Amino acid sequence: MVSSFSIVTRADSPVELLFDACLSIDAHVASMERSGERAIGGVTSGSIGLDETVTWRARHFGIWFTMTSRITSLDRPRRFVDEQVRGPFRSFHHEHAFAADGRGSVMVDTLTIASPVFGRLAERVVLVPYLRWLIEQRNRHVVDSLGPRSSA
Repeated sequence: MVSSFSIVTRADSPVELLFDACLSIDAHVASMERSGERAIGGVTSGSIGLDETVTWRARHFGIWFTMTSRITSLDRPRRFVDEQVRGPFRSFHHEHAFAADGRGSVMVDTLTIASPVFGRLAERVVLVPYLRWLIEQRNRHVVDSLGPRSSA
């Protein structure tokens, strides 16, 4: 089964700052403190770039998971894509799209996932709401870390 959903996040900061913050391994780790997520392989700190990988270790649903993702597309500051190359999903594709707007910037996360274990109903009822919540938490943390827009 394949499930897809999108999340829109607005930030009162320039699109370039939001884009760069979303490529930060350190920002991701800080935003996922609750699940104990950490980078254990590949790029483990700083910013990740095109064709680079990161291996994550985290606890979700009381179970420890390991997942390796690769940045498969990067067009700064408009868009980047990370995809699972090894891990618990049958497929995991996460597109991050960015645009400037009148108040700062907007980011749209679109996730397309397929789980090898859960059927369509379990994906819709358990996995998709949980992933949506995780991405929303991560995005809130990233936006908050950018602080209020500085006046130029």
